[in-house]
Amino acid sequence: RSSLAGSADAELSAKLSRRQDINEGAAQPRRAAVFNPYTEFKEFSRRQIKDMERMFRLYDSGRDGYIDLMELKLMMEKLGAPQTHLGLKNMIKEVDEDFDGKLSFREFLLIFHKAAAGELEEDSGLLTLAKLSEIDVSIEGVKGAKNFFEAKVQALSSASKFEAEIKAEQDERKREEEERKHRRAAFRELKSAFTQ
Repeated sequence: RSSLAGSADAELSAKLSRRQDINEGAAQPRRAAVFNPYTEFKEFSRRQIKDMERMFRLYDSGRDGYIDLMELKLMMEKLGAPQTHLGLKNMIKEVDEDFDGKLSFREFLLIFHKAAAGELEEDSGLLTLAKLSEIDVSIEGVKGAKNFFEAKVQALSSASKFEAEIKAEQDERKREEEERKHRRAAFRELKSAFTQ
């Protein structure tokens, strides 16, 4: 028997025993029923999570809340790193916690979590996805990401970090509004100079 068949058997028996536990009411819940990316992935800022959500929605063309094999295939082609069918299956398998063969938003965030923590192999399709996604989560392997996150965490406890980010977003909006006002005023001055 090949080791491939062996690992498929192991995977299947793991699924079956979990199914049996669920049926008998003995299964440990894998996670809270309501998934909150902001509390579960504290190392990412609100903006990063929003960017990831935007990217997830963009490629979830079936609008079912999952990125399936074909959607992942299209995503990797658009990112300029097409994968083989097997490569795509392996990418999903790396973060597919519920064995449903597709990526939920939580599993999608896991890609970036693992990439930033340096937990992905250098030739992993997921690492390629994370690097090409233009979502900056400081993917420089363990050292850079770890120091970056630790410094951030020490500087701000998660509650104040959250508030600080919301305030930064509001400040940015205010600043943009001010700039627009200045531009309009400058334009009016310029116009009146011409119409004299």
